[in-house]
Amino acid sequence: MRLRSLAATAAAGVLALTLASAPSATGSVRTDGTLDADGFALPGLPALPTIPGLPIPPLPTDLLVPRFTGAAVTAQPLDAPPVPQNPWLAPNGRSSMHNDAYSTDAYAVSGPTGRALTMRTASYGIRECATMAFDSHDRIVGLCGGLEGFTMMVIDPVTLRPVSQLQLSARDLGKAANPFTDLCGGTYFFLDGQDRAYATTTRSAIAEVQVGADGGLSKGRTWPLTSYLGADDCLVATGVDWSGRVWWFSQQGTVGTLDRATGAVKALELPDGEGIYNSVSSDETGGVYFVSTHRSYRLDAAADGTPEITWAIPYDRGSAKKPGMLSQGSGTSPTLIGERWIAIADNADPQSHVIVYDRRRGVPDGEREHCSVPVLQGGASTTENSLVAAGNSLIIENNYGYAGVQSTLLGKSTTPGVSRVMIDDEGCHVAWTNPTVAPTSVPKASLGNGLVYVYSKPPRKDLLDAWYVTAIDIRTGETRWSRLTGTGIQWNNHYAAIYLGPDGALYVATIVGLIRLADG
Repeated sequence: MRLRSLAATAAAGVLALTLASAPSATGSVRTDGTLDADGFALPGLPALPTIPGLPIPPLPTDLLVPRFTGAAVTAQPLDAPPVPQNPWLAPNGRSSMHNDAYSTDAYAVSGPTGRALTMRTASYGIRECATMAFDSHDRIVGLCGGLEGFTMMVIDPVTLRPVSQLQLSARDLGKAANPFTDLCGGTYFFLDGQDRAYATTTRSAIAEVQVGADGGLSKGRTWPLTSYLGADDCLVATGVDWSGRVWWFSQQGTVGTLDRATGAVKALELPDGEGIYNSVSSDETGGVYFVSTHRSYRLDAAADGTPEITWAIPYDRGSAKKPGMLSQGSGTSPTLIGERWIAIADNADPQSHVIVYDRRRGVPDGEREHCSVPVLQGGASTTENSLVAAGNSLIIENNYGYAGVQSTLLGKSTTPGVSRVMIDDEGCHVAWTNPTVAPTSVPKASLGNGLVYVYSKPPRKDLLDAWYVTAIDIRTGETRWSRLTGTGIQWNNHYAAIYLGPDGALYVATIVGLIRLADG
């Protein structure tokens, strides 16, 4: 009875938070990143520290759920095709949300094995650092979105204390867009080898930000792109090819290149109705790859930088936007494997598929698709996160049923399923499906130890909302261990990626801060 009463109290608090989260154009932002009572008042959230970098507040209900399950493992490295280093990016594993130019979401380093795990957290107010990179001093460089806008932060990788921060752009809370799902001007960025970040802004510009040796941030050049976009369009992603051209992508289907030396811009319009909601990959042959709401593309740049379509192939986008998706179409940034393959997931009814294409030039259209295999649960399958390249295989996570933070309140969660798809010369097949429930994390693989990490939330009948870092054996699909981060809405990652630092520590952002998990 006492447990149920405590759970009900906590649930009532987070429900109040959800009901109070309607936007207001009059809300003002405090210095700690939270909002005052005339804006997005959050009465159900535990009081957040007024000094950024202090721990995320725990709840008493943490004591009512398992803290650790499973057992530590011995590292069993996994072989994988090499990923060439794009000379215009920070070293592989450090440059962007998806780790490298191939968007493998895999690291050579060994992540946590579960041995004597230690956890540290930090709160930054209502602000989520969904996209992170690591600079040449091993510090975290994060693009952090809050209700007030998007801020670049440099964060100490051990203490998680902010070293510096620089607001890049502000949100217009009077607009109809939901600030918790709006991708415009602040979701993706990349870091180069000189510790320069290139991010989009809400004013439809590309901003260059220099990370100094002392961790300070300073604005560099800015390239406005408003004249190339429609009045209600926005930038969603940037990337860089092997020649150093910056590529940019708008939500309503404009793709362009930027010559940073001259400022020259070239643009290409996709067919009417095609949108872009994900990031970009590139390879050493000059190819730039992305997925629209209708097709998978390879582009190459002409001599003057003009984007040219090398190939485009339609996929099954389904009949509607599924719960858990930001658009009616693929939720994946394209994943490159070896010298030949590119993989996405579609949005087909009644079951999503992993599709592998031959990405090379000159392949006849009828031979472009190598294989397509149905994955996850029939009638309830989709992913809004990229596939993970784990050796000659792909990991996919089911995000079906996540319609916002309310989908994981009061003990509820989303549809289970994490699957591995094997690729060979004959085609592809599902090797295993694990029943873990991982609502929205961008999973990451450690090739150094053979584990893939997801951020999980099992459903509970006692109304408690417990969040875990879960490690799954890539070879067998067995859950090896899970470590509690905490109970309550403040531990929801809300589409943020998992990252491994240069020392193997694991990081995952939440809607109020950042978590670090490492072996002791």
